[in-house]
Amino acid sequence: MAPKNLEEVLQAAGNPVTMLRNSPIGAYVYPVVPSEYSNWRDEQKAWRDTAVLFDQSHHMANLYVEGPDALKLLSYLGTNSFANFPVNRAKQFAPCNYDGYIIGDGILFHLEQNSLVYVGRAPVANWLEFHATSGKYDVKIKRDDRSPSNPGGRAVIRTTYRYQIQGPNAKQIIEKLNGGPFPEIKFFNMGEIKIKGRTVRALRHGMAGAPGLEIWGPYEERDEIRAAIVEAGKDLGLKEVGARAYASNTLESGWIPSPLPAVYTGEKMKAYRQWLPANSYEATGSLAGSFVSNNIEDYYNTPYELGYGIFVKFDHDFIGREALEKIDQKTQRKKVTFAWSGEDVAKTYKSLLEPGDPYKFIDMPISNYASSSYDKIVAKGGKVVGCSMFAGYSYNERSVLSLGIVEPDIEVGTELTLVWGEENGGTKKATVERHKQLDVKVVVSSVPYSKVVRETYAEGWRTAKK
Repeated sequence: MAPKNLEEVLQAAGNPVTMLRNSPIGAYVYPVVPSEYSNWRDEQKAWRDTAVLFDQSHHMANLYVEGPDALKLLSYLGTNSFANFPVNRAKQFAPCNYDGYIIGDGILFHLEQNSLVYVGRAPVANWLEFHATSGKYDVKIKRDDRSPSNPGGRAVIRTTYRYQIQGPNAKQIIEKLNGGPFPEIKFFNMGEIKIKGRTVRALRHGMAGAPGLEIWGPYEERDEIRAAIVEAGKDLGLKEVGARAYASNTLESGWIPSPLPAVYTGEKMKAYRQWLPANSYEATGSLAGSFVSNNIEDYYNTPYELGYGIFVKFDHDFIGREALEKIDQKTQRKKVTFAWSGEDVAKTYKSLLEPGDPYKFIDMPISNYASSSYDKIVAKGGKVVGCSMFAGYSYNERSVLSLGIVEPDIEVGTELTLVWGEENGGTKKATVERHKQLDVKVVVSSVPYSKVVRETYAEGWRTAKK
């Protein structure tokens, strides 16, 4: 009999690490949006030099939570304080399991009184839905899942479009659209602007590190709004960013998008695993990289490792609080950027022109080949001192970069080794070709890596120092 839920999938598999490392699922793609509008190099360059339009309408789940207990529910799941979270404000939302390990993260928008929406990847949406439907809270939910990776020719319909206008010229573009000054909206607060006579809600944001807005509205208005943005930006260097370049902006700005959701172990999590279907993200996702452990918990991350420690507030009861209170933050690994040796990167491409197994292919501008990536970082003497978790190429920095974590005593400027590729010629993932591993020299660097972002981005999880 086929497994009906994640718990049964895990029982059948035996070891979740083996299951995830050999998942037949393909790459985690950004759906619907064209791969490139011009070319990914110019699209990357535009968020640094002029302005970009990001189309975020399709790759994230929207989970709407409404009702008298909406904030009560979210407060119980969130490590954040909800003591001051009024309407028209947003916050990074990164819930943990009972042992204090991250399930995932996304953005929580307070739309109206008792009405919020979570926007992000599936693991947190699933966790929220499970608790919202448990019968404990007086809430209603509406879920709008990410668009299918392969629509098969069928029309794709979402509840809302979601665009971001970012970059040095974003302010001028927004003023042209609004027919007046850039709205006075504080960072991660919401307001409104006018586009083609329509009132559009806006979040003050800055994924690419420069001032800008995230805007959204009814999906049926998407083409009209997008055309207006493109027209307003045509003389200001605006570039539409395709799916290929989109995710690479985080290499410069410092967000690790896809840590492994910490749901595969723990008796208290069993009911959740029994609720998650056998075709859920957690049951079908893939795990990649040179870091190999038979213990799935070695792939879990705490909020402190991922830069979310500044959000953890012990002013309320929440899942994972007891475990997090026991953690000595000084002993936690810290988030950094790894700058890869160009000479070593070049070896991987040279090997494609030579007989025998090549080194693992480094795709550009995103080099990840699974839902979650963990490549081991090694110090002199062979000790594993961290993991690289999200890799790609920045045309702006002319460097392959990756985001990850290292032991707390390792300083910026330290040279370490990243082991690129998988053991024994590679696992059975559809994205893995037969290959050999390569030791890549990397330099531990600041996060955010981009000097522009470090000096201009609002204080928060990307810029916070240990």
